[in-house]
Amino acid sequence: MTSTYDRAVPLVLLMLKGERNPTPETIRKKVDLVLAMLQAEGNTDSVNRERLTREVESRCEIWRGTATVLEDRKNHTIWLPYRKSQIDWKFWRRYERYLMEERRFSEQSIITLDELTDRVLERLEDPHQEGSWDRRGMVVGQVQSGKTANYTGLICKAADAGYKLIIVLAGMHKSLRSQTQLRLDEGFLGFDTQLNRAFNHENLRIGVGNLQGEEFITVHSLTSSADTGDFNRRVASQVGVLPGGNDPVLLVVKKNKSVLTNLINWATSVRGQEDPHTGVRIVRGIPLLVIDDEADNASVNTNPIPRDENGTLLDDYEVSAINGKIRTLLSHFEKSAYIGYTATPFANIFIYPQGETVTHGEDLFPRDFIINLPAPPNYIGPSQIFGFPWDGADGEDRSGLPIIRTINDYHRFIPDDHKTDHNPQELPGSLKKAIRSFILSCAARMARGEQKNHSSMLIHVTRYTAVQEKVHRLVNDELNLIRRRLEYSDLTSPDGIYREIEDIWNSDYVDTTHSVLQQIDDPLITELTWNDIQHRLFDAATRIRVKLINGTASDALDYAEHPDGLSVIAIGGDKLSRGLTLEGLSVSYYLRASRMYDTLMQMGRWFGFRPGYIDLCRLYTSRELVEWYQHISLASEELQSEFDYMATLNATPSDYGLRVRTHPDGLLITAVNKMRHGTVMDVSYANSLIETVFFHKDPNILLNNLNVVDQFIKNLGPSSRFSGQNHLWDNIRTPIVQELLNEYIIHEDSRKANPGPLIEYIEKRFSQGELTHWTVALINNTQAARRFTLGGHDIGLTRRADPDPSSPKYALKKGHIIDPKHEFIDLSSDQIEEALRMMLTDPDRSSRSEKIPTVPSGPYIRRVRSPKQGLLLIYPLDPEPPQVSIPVMGLALSIPDSRKTVKVQYKVNNIYWEQEFDS
Repeated sequence: MTSTYDRAVPLVLLMLKGERNPTPETIRKKVDLVLAMLQAEGNTDSVNRERLTREVESRCEIWRGTATVLEDRKNHTIWLPYRKSQIDWKFWRRYERYLMEERRFSEQSIITLDELTDRVLERLEDPHQEGSWDRRGMVVGQVQSGKTANYTGLICKAADAGYKLIIVLAGMHKSLRSQTQLRLDEGFLGFDTQLNRAFNHENLRIGVGNLQGEEFITVHSLTSSADTGDFNRRVASQVGVLPGGNDPVLLVVKKNKSVLTNLINWATSVRGQEDPHTGVRIVRGIPLLVIDDEADNASVNTNPIPRDENGTLLDDYEVSAINGKIRTLLSHFEKSAYIGYTATPFANIFIYPQGETVTHGEDLFPRDFIINLPAPPNYIGPSQIFGFPWDGADGEDRSGLPIIRTINDYHRFIPDDHKTDHNPQELPGSLKKAIRSFILSCAARMARGEQKNHSSMLIHVTRYTAVQEKVHRLVNDELNLIRRRLEYSDLTSPDGIYREIEDIWNSDYVDTTHSVLQQIDDPLITELTWNDIQHRLFDAATRIRVKLINGTASDALDYAEHPDGLSVIAIGGDKLSRGLTLEGLSVSYYLRASRMYDTLMQMGRWFGFRPGYIDLCRLYTSRELVEWYQHISLASEELQSEFDYMATLNATPSDYGLRVRTHPDGLLITAVNKMRHGTVMDVSYANSLIETVFFHKDPNILLNNLNVVDQFIKNLGPSSRFSGQNHLWDNIRTPIVQELLNEYIIHEDSRKANPGPLIEYIEKRFSQGELTHWTVALINNTQAARRFTLGGHDIGLTRRADPDPSSPKYALKKGHIIDPKHEFIDLSSDQIEEALRMMLTDPDRSSRSEKIPTVPSGPYIRRVRSPKQGLLLIYPLDPEPPQVSIPVMGLALSIPDSRKTVKVQYKVNNIYWEQEFDS
């Protein structure tokens, strides 16, 4: 039975319709009005007025971001503005109502979703357009940021507009396919497909179909949300529904070769007509929409494209199985639209646009459009969790949220090189603490009034199912022991379980909540006392179930079966790595390492929405993985900057794909077999910032670099001028800078600063009349505790923390050595003003930040810099704590844009990269 509180939330949101920016006072008035109305109706449940007000305030936060678009307008007719008033948006209107009344979306969020889905729909073809057409696009959003809600809205609108067959490719595992089907049952179909796939007025109505007074719209599904509900030709024939009728048909299928083969054979056999010229069966007159969820996973061709003896690409060759089946499916339809949804588009950008084959047709490169969705205001992503350095745009350094707990006691429990026969004997202390933290977080959420919310803990430490089973047994035993101790222990015992958990609360939770409130504006987060928590611990612990989520286990994350909330510790591997949502994820214990950006980002299930409890979340992981995630966050932001920069130039997806392929970061972002055509690449460093961010701690190497820099500065002679206390030398010829780079030893992990291709690139620019001179800046920290004489100059060393003094390498914490304002240290005031003007007039800047910048950021600075003039910044560093007495010499090179196409070939051994990034 729905509580009075649950009834009140959507009613208040409904009464706020028309208020684009409701004030707190307006919200309080509507809350009082709704509570008075419910009381008059005889609802006697006690409702916490303040909590209700805070929740509505949280949901009404304005979502101002706009989508950024790259598109190729050729061969596309604008149609939506002319048909919009003629379409009966019955599916969409029903979905809107469901989002507000059941999912508690505010009107502001629904308006934004309406605008975003329109931007995608209008770039598809009009389903009523005659003739043959084929659209290919991609939508990029953050991990766990609501992409499913976006494409559910798109499906509703596409069905309203006239698309008759809609196929959703939902990952590699049946659990993800089942979860996706259930969400579409609720948001699009309106009935439970486990009971009946075809439309029937007797179906059990759920989601949009269960809205009071709402029309039950005819729509069919040939798949169901059951674990065994994937497409089956026999079941499809029994249902008796054929595509092409008056009503839309939905299929949610795994990316599985057999399933896709059966689907293609069924569609072509029941509706296909043989083409007299090719003999291929073509489905005519039925507009097809394919939504490829997690489009970078399995959909990308990982086979090499062979060439003949003259180096010409062959016109037919074998492609990887899933990629070939998706392409074949599209080629059998006269009218088709394919949209890939992903949070990690790295592999898709590397799809070879000319990879068409006679057998499979065109590859899946998003040639027509790429749309980048803005993150909602309450989204907690990589930059919020791991932090991100000041970029000159908002004037402040964004520190990560204080919810990460680095651990180093797990090596006996799960060695880094363990195999499938490994037998862990005991949980490490850090995992025992993580389990207690999860119980604490569950109890704290209950204390904040969230008794019926789902709560999850993730334990992801091994890829091997046999080892996962052993971890499951140990975790279950530990949880049972904690339960018994909570049930029978004295609350006041100094050695009891309550005192153990109270110590965690006092040392780890109280200050964290206070710190989070300084960084996150969430009205639902309230500070609690130990008295609020302790009497709820046993109740919280008894609700928790330990589930093994992998391909061999029968457990499932059946949140829908628990309307009063499921509390679960989920232990698994691959099935928890991509797409599958862990509702109410509070605590993560994560050890499994991959060095591929896309894989690591997808494994980050802890990204997403955490209203009212982000301060209670914890990520227990290794120092190395924190370091990698910080690096990935920076790389993703750089890829985003490239996207926005290309959008300002009105570039096409093909232009963007080419630019990323030539960018020096291009080799670092996905599995080598997904970028076969990137293993030998033409690389450009134009408009790039190159920094050394990893350093050796070997005294011999440090001394070499110190001597090289010391002699380099001596050879420059007296400084030309000063910027503050920093020494500047103007018009230093490029061969002198090249000599420094040849002798300076760069740590192999500073991959973007790889000296080979970098020096070759500078030589080519120099030979073509660009990058002929450099400004050299020696950074002098006037507040330094430690000073040093370098090249005859008394210099204050720049302090930069060493996050792991025990590591053999010194890694800069946030992946940057540069202070962003130093990148325009040599520019004139007119150049700085021009860069700032370009930044402020960039139409896509508003989607990234609401703050008005006062100084320009890197890409705009490098655009106004003369193509002939580079900038070399030298940072003498003082690691904190100091490991050796020798200062660490750091370099940063700001390389201007080029008016010429200058590239160098970057040759990479496949085996090396597979070992490095596919482990």
